[in-house]
Amino acid sequence: MPRADRLALAVSSGALALPEAGAILVLRAVPSPFLDMVPRARLRCVQGFRPLHDSLLAAGHAVTARPEPEAAGPAMVVVNLTRSRAESLGNIALGLRALPPGGTLAVAGAKSEGVDAIARQVARALPPAGTFVKAHGRVLWLVRPAELPPAVDAWAAGAAPRRNAEGFLTAPGMFSPDHPDPGSRRLAAVLGGRLSVRVADLGAGWGWLAQAVLAASPAIEALDLHEAEALALDAARANVADPRAAFHWSDVTRLDGGPACDAVITNPPFHQDRAADPDLGAAFIAAAARLLKPAGQLFLVANRQLPYEAVLANAFREWDKLGEDGTYKVIHAARPRRT
Repeated sequence: MPRADRLALAVSSGALALPEAGAILVLRAVPSPFLDMVPRARLRCVQGFRPLHDSLLAAGHAVTARPEPEAAGPAMVVVNLTRSRAESLGNIALGLRALPPGGTLAVAGAKSEGVDAIARQVARALPPAGTFVKAHGRVLWLVRPAELPPAVDAWAAGAAPRRNAEGFLTAPGMFSPDHPDPGSRRLAAVLGGRLSVRVADLGAGWGWLAQAVLAASPAIEALDLHEAEALALDAARANVADPRAAFHWSDVTRLDGGPACDAVITNPPFHQDRAADPDLGAAFIAAAARLLKPAGQLFLVANRQLPYEAVLANAFREWDKLGEDGTYKVIHAARPRRT
């Protein structure tokens, strides 16, 4: 059961009461029955992941990529957990700071997202007002006190952007925030000076790969970084200072059109939540074929077991492996097929 459906059940059962007036702020909002319970004029959704952001917009909800201050604080804040414990605790701290004393904070998540451990950690710092357990998940809520305990500052600090060991700005919740992903390193190593003119980086993350290829390829005239997560793209802007770089908050799977590229580079994601989803990487390959010039080239790194070969054969007239080991394969494809 989706995390937000637990919220709807908690409200419809009478366990969790919505405030009678005031705004309701939902952090990491997802389209759900719970959102439909809140009057549209009072609902404030925050979602920085572009596909979900666009789905919320299509459903008619007010949504921003980042929290925006309001003259009056919300009466209630809902925090949907993510896979990153530090990010989730940071969002709980953000929600508590946004609330006035007496406001309600609700936290919703699945066991697989660590909701039980987070609930225990929050309860040690702030007494819970109630809890609702359903379908391998939990909703916990509490009343914001006049004074917040020191733990809240620690949660906020733990989620704040910081420089990793290599000097790149990252934050918990981003892909491989502590160091460049080994797959990206593998891809950068084979590219050398092979890139020129206009290049697109699909799923650019916090910008390590883009920075590496710009440093190694003086013939690049423009590099478009496409990233679905707004906070990761913010970090990429800080990490990639090269004037040839341009930054795009994009749902890569829906990219179609724009300046035609001479090359596309990508280390595509292959997880949707916790489940492996090879179709996601396949959608990146299809997007690359749409963006490339007739003689354009794709350079891709992927986990060795992912079945992309048939997709590549359908999308490109030629492809081959530039390297493979026990974990990764680096693939070159050229001459996209036009459909």
